Amino acid sequence: MTMQLETDSGSGMDVQMTSASTTIDPSVVESRIRQSVSLQKSDQAMDETDQPVFPEISASQANGNKVEYRRIRCPAHRYTPLREHWEQILTPLVEYLKLQVRFNTKSRCVEMKTSPHSMVGALQKGADFASAFMMGFEVQDAVALLRLDDLYVESFQVTDVKMLKGDHLSRAIGRVAGQDGKTRFAIENATRTRIVIADQRIHMLGSYANLRMARNAICDLILGAPPGKVYNNMRNVAKRMNERY
Repeated sequence: MTMQLETDSGSGMDVQMTSASTTIDPSVVESRIRQSVSLQKSDQAMDETDQPVFPEISASQANGNKVEYRRIRCPAHRYTPLREHWEQILTPLVEYLKLQVRFNTKSRCVEMKTSPHSMVGALQKGADFASAFMMGFEVQDAVALLRLDDLYVESFQVTDVKMLKGDHLSRAIGRVAGQDGKTRFAIENATRTRIVIADQRIHMLGSYANLRMARNAICDLILGAPPGKVYNNMRNVAKRMNERY
């Protein structure tokens, strides 16, 4: 069955529409595929040529060849651990961050400065690493600050949560620590953080979300929640985190 349309413009062109199925020439399809591939290659070549490539600059070049310094004070109770683990602390600072480090025995401070080989942000990372060790964290835990970018250190006092004095304050610190440190270890393992209890001050190391969960558990213990209830919450948190990862 055919339909024939004649144009009124007098051009004499006839358009015929047939119901027969149209056939696709394979050679035409192959030529179009080749054209698309060649266009993609040309676009990629243009992108590579358009994007400039800059070499990585050092910290001294970024600051106009100015030398930056950091000084971290060593508390009295961390002087002996610092002397024992000095090699483990010095190795990542010098070999990985390319910093110049020394310990000033008069002021009892760890002093570090940038070198022509250190990259941008290396000095701040080194200062965070040394500060974490001075707070009481192990060297293996503090080194994670150099390798990962989403780790933070948070500190607060027990009295910031609730004003306690005397035996009430001692019992609150004891609830956070637990017998032989069991409660602290349970919170660390469930939230994947590291916790240091130094008298009335509590330091935590971990990612932002994990720090929030650990802080909530510690605050519940300070406010008087029984450890069994906190253990149950930590079990649920650990189960959720295992399912997530």
